[in-house]
Amino acid sequence: MKFGFLIFPGAEELDFAGPWEIIGMWNRYLNGPECLTIGQTGEIVLCAGGLKVLPDFRFEDCPQLDYLLVPGGRGTEREVGNPKLISFIKQQAAVCRLVLSVCTGVFLLQAAGLLQGKRATTHWRQLERLRQCSEVTVVEARLVHDGTIWTAAGVTAGIDLALALIADQTDEETAGRVQLGAEYYPSQARYGKAHLEPQVPTYLKGHLPKKPTTLYESR
Repeated sequence: MKFGFLIFPGAEELDFAGPWEIIGMWNRYLNGPECLTIGQTGEIVLCAGGLKVLPDFRFEDCPQLDYLLVPGGRGTEREVGNPKLISFIKQQAAVCRLVLSVCTGVFLLQAAGLLQGKRATTHWRQLERLRQCSEVTVVEARLVHDGTIWTAAGVTAGIDLALALIADQTDEETAGRVQLGAEYYPSQARYGKAHLEPQVPTYLKGHLPKKPTTLYESR
């Protein structure tokens, strides 16, 4: 099996790097899919935070993928108008098992016509923009799974997306082994009061203790 990560100028690094690490652990330890990066050309891609990535494949020589992940980032504002990139997503989606987006990558799925009648989410700052896409039902959640389409909220949510995908495609024990290998156990600490601002998604508005003593030590 092959798991493709779409890379484009201005892509948010953690949107794809977080899931890459999780899926890569699935591959290395538990016979998961091979991880591939794909860019429009064979040239180095400059991402949003300055990371430079040399893709494994160009659009024209990319093998058929079983899974495709589309990251977000500032570059999506330009790429929604890139017919070659949108066409690539459409072609792969036609035979992929699943297509996934993180953050504003959802707008590339929308441009490819993959969200018709679907439920989806995105970064909390972009929820209103997504609501303007009348064919999409917006859900204020960290992850949304609707048929062959999976969408995640902002940046770090891609890690949760990857683990949930593994549990769905294999079983919870496999996902748990990857989670342990990555030592990914978010503390759920919340700092300050930013999560109480009215525009944030509803799932962030609950009250949780800050800096749990069992998970946070400082001298």
